[in-house]
Amino acid sequence: MSEPIRPLYWSLRRELWENRVIYVAPAVVAAVMLISFTVSIVGLPHRRHPLDAPYKTSAAMLILTGVIVSVFYCADALCGERRDRSILFWKSLPVSDLTTVLSKMATPLVTIPLVTFAIVLVTHVYMLELSIPVLIAHGMNPAPVVNAFNPLILLYGLIAISLWFAPVYAYFILMSAWARRHPFIWALVPLIIIGTLERVVFNSRHFGAVLRERIMGFAPNAFVYKPTPPGHIPDVYQLTPDRFLGNPDLWIGLAFAAICIAAAVRLRRNREPI
Repeated sequence: MSEPIRPLYWSLRRELWENRVIYVAPAVVAAVMLISFTVSIVGLPHRRHPLDAPYKTSAAMLILTGVIVSVFYCADALCGERRDRSILFWKSLPVSDLTTVLSKMATPLVTIPLVTFAIVLVTHVYMLELSIPVLIAHGMNPAPVVNAFNPLILLYGLIAISLWFAPVYAYFILMSAWARRHPFIWALVPLIIIGTLERVVFNSRHFGAVLRERIMGFAPNAFVYKPTPPGHIPDVYQLTPDRFLGNPDLWIGLAFAAICIAAAVRLRRNREPI
């Protein structure tokens, strides 16, 4: 019996094959972080800032890299295949527009977070293997750096970020399906116009506040943080999935994302090469 065709699975594989930046960009950032950490390992016991700071910093930088890669990937996801005319080939295959667009959306929601998760884990394991012997040799307790290695918190945070940023990714995919050139810029233009008009006509900044909440709001809703000194990355005190999942803004954003994806599917169905 022949193996069943799995269009969505192979479409996701296609995105990995065609977009190496998905794993190359975080790998480069991780390499830079590891080189810096390796060079500074000699002075680790004498640092004044917390010993777990490099772990939190590296995780934050890699997560930020994943989000940036996701946004630019989405902005070029559907416009790129029209620009290089590969849309003609892909439309000749038994893969629906819905499957193609869903694979584009699943890449920032699933694939990139999983790649980020794996690279952060590898990075932290390497840092642990370097730092623990140095700390023990100086008679210091390695517990702070060991406790910084928490895959559960990392995985939960990546899931929260993916869900919270889903409307952002879907919006850029929609603009990628619509725009003929420079989809990233075209995606920003309506946001700037709406914010400017609101400011001029109503002398308010509610739209800007909504955008800031969408960009920065996932962390206060998904976590409770311990008080930390200025300039330090806050420590996670408690995971709050109930508060995060109960936030109406999350579900409004997911509904908006579904509308954008439906519109992107319809646009791709009628789009021709540029």
